[in-house]
This record gives sequence, C-alpha cells and structure tokens, in this order.
Amino acid sequence: MTLLTLSDLLVLLRECAGEEESVDLGGDVEDVPFDALGYDSLALLNTVGRIERDHGIRLGDGAVEKATTPRALLEMTNAALTGASASAGGGAARDK
Repeated sequence: MTLLTLSDLLVLLRECAGEEESVDLGGDVEDVPFDALGYDSLALLNTVGRIERDHGIRLGDGAVEKATTPRALLEMTNAALTGASASAGGGAARDK
C-alpha cells in the first residue's frame, strides 16, 4: 500500500483547484493553512473527493473542516489508507 505524500497532495490540489499565483507551493507548506495557500472549502471538497475515489477510502463528512493544513489532510488520508489496508489484509488486531 502506498501512502499519500506531500508531492502527491500538491499535484491533486493543482489538478482539482489550480494554484494561486502569489503562493509558492514548492516551499515548506505542510503546516500552512489551506486558506493561506489560496484553497477554500470548495477546493478541499473537490480534492478530498478525488482522494476518496482514487484510493477507495472514505475520509468522512468532517474531513474538510478537520484538515486545515496539508499535514492534517495527509495524516487523515494515510490513517485511512493504513486502516483500509489492514482491513483488506485481515490484519486487524485481536482482543486479548
């Protein structure tokens, strides 16, 4: 299973919502709020939908509100990817 990287996320953001000319997405943007990067809730909704479709996961209805930075969205996405992989592989933890 491949986790989503910051580079992957930035490509998706650009494809789903474009890129603000005044913002340098090549810098250290992991902890910069999406609104400061020029992405509103509609842009994030499109990006989250694309992530869910491309990776076959569900991030939940509150994903756009909870993921205020690229780091938060990556953590949320990769947790879902890891959980989906464990469920598919039967690797769920057993009760002791």
